[in-house]
Amino acid sequence: MERSRLIYSGEQVEDALDQMAAAITRDTSTENPIMLSVMNGGLIPLGMLLTRLAFPLRIDYLHATRYREKTFGTDLQWKKHNELSLQDETVVVVDDILDEGYTLEAIVEHCRSAGAKKVLSAVLVEKDHQRGTPFEADYVGLRAPDLYLFGYGMDYKGYWRNAAGIYAISEDE
Repeated sequence: MERSRLIYSGEQVEDALDQMAAAITRDTSTENPIMLSVMNGGLIPLGMLLTRLAFPLRIDYLHATRYREKTFGTDLQWKKHNELSLQDETVVVVDDILDEGYTLEAIVEHCRSAGAKKVLSAVLVEKDHQRGTPFEADYVGLRAPDLYLFGYGMDYKGYWRNAAGIYAISEDE
């Protein structure tokens, strides 16, 4: 971490999670939603959101990735599909970051194809840059510059998802 810089402190991330939870509560608290984590990055944001959501919900996960512990995305690989039926359900897909948008867009489409009546998406961080797709998340915790980020679920070559802040890798990495 010595060649990185802090973008958001743990306190700033916690505040963003509070705001996301309030919005998700407002929009879904009467619908008994399925909170669907996108592994591995969505694990920490979802876990931290769950304690802030004081209404009935169910949890599931799926694993689709383009990065595979690299710093660049390639083809989308489905490693595991959700186990709960999404038919006629409200689903909130939770991921760590909205970068190019391909992965989250494909996951939302997967949920719709599985019969979900409503699909919402929540990302802890949205990068400010031109996306490969027009996809937009319904809930965004923080906006960050177009840098390679890690912490709070986001990794650097498979490491530092557990960093208690959001950091950017220095330009020379």
